[in-house]
Amino acid sequence: MIQKLIVAFVLTFLGMIIFSGIAFAQSSDSSTYGPSGNPSNYLEVVSNSEGYKQTLSLPVDQLLFNVVPHYDQDANLVSLSMQLKPNLTNTYQEIGLFNKSKDIVFVYPIFTQAAYGTNGFYDYYNKKCDTNCLTVSIPTRINGIQASSIAGAWALKLLQFPFVTDVDIDKNPDILKQYKRVIVLHSEYVTKKEFDAITNSPDVIFLYPNALYAEVKTDYGNNTITLVRGHGYPDPNIKNGFDWKDDNSKFEYNVQCDNWNFYKKDNATMLNCYPEYRLLYSEELLRSLQSSEPSDLLDDMTNWLRYPDQDNSASDLLTEYNISGSHIPSWVSKPITMVLNGELTRTDLANMMQYLDTIHLLT
Repeated sequence: MIQKLIVAFVLTFLGMIIFSGIAFAQSSDSSTYGPSGNPSNYLEVVSNSEGYKQTLSLPVDQLLFNVVPHYDQDANLVSLSMQLKPNLTNTYQEIGLFNKSKDIVFVYPIFTQAAYGTNGFYDYYNKKCDTNCLTVSIPTRINGIQASSIAGAWALKLLQFPFVTDVDIDKNPDILKQYKRVIVLHSEYVTKKEFDAITNSPDVIFLYPNALYAEVKTDYGNNTITLVRGHGYPDPNIKNGFDWKDDNSKFEYNVQCDNWNFYKKDNATMLNCYPEYRLLYSEELLRSLQSSEPSDLLDDMTNWLRYPDQDNSASDLLTEYNISGSHIPSWVSKPITMVLNGELTRTDLANMMQYLDTIHLLT
């Protein structure tokens, strides 16, 4: 029987500037893993989002990163580390920014990490302490967990995406103007200045739902944040603290992300699931972050089904998979229809398209 231990990603910053390592440590909002050598060749993950537990199975042979378990002297799993795989260099060149312009930035939600800490906001919500728990210290090190989207942050950092933190944006909202695209992770708790800077950016991908959900204020003299409004505070009827019309928190508990999809809302592109673990093995999802219009894939599928002989319909769809060509075999219409009907995952279709390209059936 596979021994299980509750663990969570812990990411260490040096000076709040450099990612220096990643490990997994015990946490109340966390994940359960089985050793990578188990007979089914899956890592079992128990996602725990605000007490809502779901078991996921991550396919070890499809992981885009080396996820290495570490055990104590009693063979209990105590930590994991994550690194690039030497044999996936070409893949990383495609889905990462190694030899490309560093003009896409992601935001690490350090305020959200603080909110989920011990004697933090969630201890107040769960009636374990009074309003004193609504003021918490801003971490000087990142000890991230699922709630602060640490797996996604580490994956993007390994792929050479630059990053800023909530603190960087709150102190200098114009910092985002240096980049053509901003990727927002699970930035659940932000200041009003940060909210304005992000929502006014011309090209934003909200990679995680439930972002920009509650307002906090900062006190840099005491290095703290305090909850101002949202998440049922100060009135239990208050949900989004900014009354943000584009709030997509309803997708927060869709952690399987089997049929993930980007959709447009004003100047923003949003994802319909919480991709914390899908990002570890979905090449297509990571590649989409550099697409000029990540939400176009389903439109391109539909367009090709309707007009398979139209000059650009096939090439537009193939471009979504980074494949050059202008012809798709007619029988591919069936798996594409299955994707549109929710009977086949987009990842499965992407794998099929890449295989067809390797055997020269897409021309």
